[in-house]
Amino acid sequence: MADPLPEALGPLLREARARLAMAGVDDPALDARLIVEHFSGTTRTQAIADPERSMDGNAIAAIEAALRRRAGGEPVHRILGYREFYGLRLSLSPETLEPRPDTETLVEAVLPFVEATAAREGTCRILDLGTGTGAIALALLSAVPAATATGVDISAGALATAARNAGELGLGRRFTTVQSDWFEKVSGRYHVIAANPPYIALRDIGNLQDEVRDFDPHLALDGGVDGLNPYRIIAAEAARFLEAESRIAVEIGHTQRNEVTDIFKAAGYALAAALRDLGGNDRVLVFQWG
Repeated sequence: MADPLPEALGPLLREARARLAMAGVDDPALDARLIVEHFSGTTRTQAIADPERSMDGNAIAAIEAALRRRAGGEPVHRILGYREFYGLRLSLSPETLEPRPDTETLVEAVLPFVEATAAREGTCRILDLGTGTGAIALALLSAVPAATATGVDISAGALATAARNAGELGLGRRFTTVQSDWFEKVSGRYHVIAANPPYIALRDIGNLQDEVRDFDPHLALDGGVDGLNPYRIIAAEAARFLEAESRIAVEIGHTQRNEVTDIFKAAGYALAAALRDLGGNDRVLVFQWG
């Protein structure tokens, strides 16, 4: 069993980092800092300026429990209960994916169109399929005050998390939720349909990183036998929910650009843009009708 944690902030951080390094955590210094700051209510500046600052017993116990979870493989943001996305702090739940920086590429891909539509029409209606935490929709709403969004998810738990995030960010009046299997219970027409759908082929789920495979909801990962089923559904059914001037933006796996493009072209869409993520991988495709 590990020795008791020190009571002073500086030694506590060092011990936390050492424990996570011993457990093989990829970035033990960062994760130790995130855990200690979150559960002690301290800041990095305080750790530097006042390393002998005393921690109370409740904080030490919470840090101890969090370190055990992290050493056991649980992602640090699952332990903290939130993750930053596009400058927004979003709560997580077991039913939601962690929003990751690669998905910010999708926000950037459609933001100019959302802004232009809102300026021209006085609003821009966004449909976020598989909304999860609400990350994509809420990022766009935070950037475009005239926009509105509907978040769709099959999971009631995910929708509750998205609605809570919208409320905490002051965006609740422009964000609504619909529990639906894709378009089944959706109504109305939208200027933008956005989706980060499940796109992992069923055979590949077991090969994912432990933190993804063991802690992200499989419903949000499983894209069917070849990982392309959600794109087929969106391409086949989206047209009756689109305004005349509109866009569909989807996140893809880094090897799926050609296959997804072909699916949408066969359904009558043209590729309007293709964007890569920060790692240089194909990540987002934007389509328009015709």
